Amino acid sequence: MTNRTIDQILSGCTRVWGARDVPPQTIADMRSELHAHLDSAARAGKPVDAVVGTDLNSFAEEWAAIYGGALDQPDPATPSSSESRWIWLTIGTLAVAFAVMAILAPKGDTMNADQWQWIWVGIAVVLGIGELLTAGFFLLPFAVGAAAAAILAFLGVNLGLQLVTFVVISVLFLAVLQRFAKQEQRDGPEPAGAGRFPGRHAFVLEPINRRQGTGSVRMETEQWRATTDGDEEIPIGEEVVIIEVRGTRLVVEPKSSGT
Repeated sequence: MTNRTIDQILSGCTRVWGARDVPPQTIADMRSELHAHLDSAARAGKPVDAVVGTDLNSFAEEWAAIYGGALDQPDPATPSSSESRWIWLTIGTLAVAFAVMAILAPKGDTMNADQWQWIWVGIAVVLGIGELLTAGFFLLPFAVGAAAAAILAFLGVNLGLQLVTFVVISVLFLAVLQRFAKQEQRDGPEPAGAGRFPGRHAFVLEPINRRQGTGSVRMETEQWRATTDGDEEIPIGEEVVIIEVRGTRLVVEPKSSGT
């Protein structure tokens, strides 16, 4: 295990949190919490590396994900700004391209209509193959839209309606797939790591007082800073139940109140 200093650990975590666009004030709070926890471990004679483990990036990602609960977590059903930008850029590009082709296409040409049938089929096939290669649920909606437009072309529907059908079906199908994918993420298994702490028991080493900001507990062989949502101080020696994790603090309550 690499013997890192507290400053090196804090710098590495800050780098990861900044890359994840964590708000500056939140980063400051996280640094403060982590520094206190590392300092406590060092004073107890425990290697600070043992607190964060061998993979510092994974540790930083985990704490960034759980710090502050839902405040730092995007709505799983809402595409990120980068996703939305690429989605609308693609839709806009395709719409403009097909509009130009529609304007430049010869009017009243039977062969041109036949060509559009196979153009749509070709687009659907290419996008379908692209979806198989990328498996990102991004090209598939456009492949479905192209297939729908191809069906209309074979039925003799005019090109304008084909284009409208392509755009509308692609957008609707894309929205459905994005929501389905986000729902799968939301309903998936809980992450490992600090998420396993709630429900476990610990013993109070330092009186836990929410108003004074004091408190620490021992969970198995590890010492953690702790807090509580209750107004009553939890005395030394009390057995407590871990409710959740906030930053590097365990939120606990007396075992008697949790039973």
